[in-house]
Amino acid sequence: MTSKHHHIKAHQPQHQSATQQQQAFNDGDPFNYEELNVIGTGAYGTVYRARDNLTGRIVAIKKVRIPLTDNGVPMSTLREIALLKQLNASDHPNIVKLFEVCQFLEREGQLMVLLVFEHLEQDLSDLIERLPKSGMPPTTIQRLSRELLTGVDFLHSHRIIHRDLKPQNLLISSQGHLKIADFGLAKTYDFEMKLTSVVVTLWYRAPEVLLAQTYNSSVDIWSSACIIAEMFSRKALFPGTSEANQLDRIFELTGRPTAQQWPRTISLSREHFPARHPKQPRDLCPNLCEYANDLLAQMLSYDLRLRPSALACLEHEYFQQEPL
Repeated sequence: MTSKHHHIKAHQPQHQSATQQQQAFNDGDPFNYEELNVIGTGAYGTVYRARDNLTGRIVAIKKVRIPLTDNGVPMSTLREIALLKQLNASDHPNIVKLFEVCQFLEREGQLMVLLVFEHLEQDLSDLIERLPKSGMPPTTIQRLSRELLTGVDFLHSHRIIHRDLKPQNLLISSQGHLKIADFGLAKTYDFEMKLTSVVVTLWYRAPEVLLAQTYNSSVDIWSSACIIAEMFSRKALFPGTSEANQLDRIFELTGRPTAQQWPRTISLSREHFPARHPKQPRDLCPNLCEYANDLLAQMLSYDLRLRPSALACLEHEYFQQEPL
């Protein structure tokens, strides 16, 4: 581990000095933390449970390696880390808290970035797994769904698309509140995702992503709907085994796209999929109440332009009714 005091040369915008950028980028000392165990490894690097030696607090540390360009740290990475910190200043109740960012240069001309987050003991997939036969109380589903969409709305209002929402990325606090983790550095990660053989789960992925089309923030609305359905039925809505199988499971709900809707730019043929007629979410997830069925039907539109924004979802009747 080399010293964090290496100066990092970034491609500077004129108005900001290298020192200011360095300040903006680094605010912690990686030597203050003692690693305890690995929590998880994803396409995005490894997450460790660690102890802050100064306060004794348990934290989660995500390590991300960033290849340096000829100009030093890619500007996009500096921007994203600045944005993460700016988000953190808002102290949003449904976003995992980022305590600090440390970085140091490694020998191979790579930058190691440590993101130090609050540590929460369980995630939504743990919570769903431990549910009794009777399932999750409707009032809890309604509250957690509201917290999820409130967090997504906050990210979207700051122009951040999460792109990998799934129960494992939704942490549950000891008071039972939901917090979104694993957002930010999305573009930086994308670079790494092409290099890793880790398969990011397909089950929550919107059809436009599976079909390699352009996408926007509505991919998070799709994933959120899959997660809400899973809270109702205690199992994944579309548990695909491959990209083609994932699409076929989606078409079981949305119907097979028309020839006009089918993207011209992909080699996968529409004829590869059996003709299917649209169904209601309730047909796949019988526990949905009428309001939840209506909300999910909108959120799971094949045409991404028809999906409501997170804010519009929060105004839906499902959230207006008295706690069920």
